[in-house]
Amino acid sequence: MSDILLVSGSLRGRSSNSALLRTAETLIPAGFRGVPYLGIGDLPHFNPDDDHDPLPEAVVDLRKQIDSAAALLICTPEYAGALPGSFKNLLDWTVGGIEIGDKPTAWINVSANATNAANAHASLRLVLNYTGAAIVEEGCVHLPVIPTMIDSGGIITDVAVREGIVGTLVALSQRVLVAGSPATPRDEV
Repeated sequence: MSDILLVSGSLRGRSSNSALLRTAETLIPAGFRGVPYLGIGDLPHFNPDDDHDPLPEAVVDLRKQIDSAAALLICTPEYAGALPGSFKNLLDWTVGGIEIGDKPTAWINVSANATNAANAHASLRLVLNYTGAAIVEEGCVHLPVIPTMIDSGGIITDVAVREGIVGTLVALSQRVLVAGSPATPRDEV
């Protein structure tokens, strides 16, 4: 079973970005498992002087989860025209590391605003290029989500959005399968 790590860039409890990832977890293709990353709020502020052993436990956990995943699916909002600070902090802890490397990575943009969160997603692409991520272009899509599409359990019910999520998950899973066997954590190689 290969893991797809589901990373929300939002800390909000009723975030449409997190709802999309909860929905994605229910739509994962056979042979894969969706694993939500829940530690974004626990990460310390990034400081390059602190990026050495012993690392804070939250950073070790983040890197371990990324390293052991076969692929990443990201869903992040835009705040003040850019990536949210907490999410940028998460990404900063991965720049220069080997965790993301050439890992298949895609994102879904759920913004229903007129700008479509274009600045945040352009910044995300820029930072992911620094990490060496293998961006799965066909999996990077814009699927606007409004609150009425989310049920009381935090799952998106809109058929078109769900089909779009499936398309992204299929693109990610196919890239993993083409690349070979599922990711093996580097400390086990």
